[in-house]
Amino acid sequence: MTRDDIIKLAREAGFEDHSNPELWDCMIAPYNAIARFAALVAAAEREACRRAFDAYLLTSDPGPLRARGNA
Repeated sequence: MTRDDIIKLAREAGFEDHSNPELWDCMIAPYNAIARFAALVAAAEREACRRAFDAYLLTSDPGPLRARGNA
């Protein structure tokens, strides 16, 4: 997942950009937005794993199945 993907999921979960321009890359969120963000990240990772497995089944190439954290 790219930084932009993570920011998109954070905003979708309810995080907002910080209003202080000195903290331009900070976001604020209510407590329940953190749980929504975690669920969105988990769903995105499951989908990426499913696509990698589908690619493996179609090509029998184990390359797409390398560790997700090392992509």
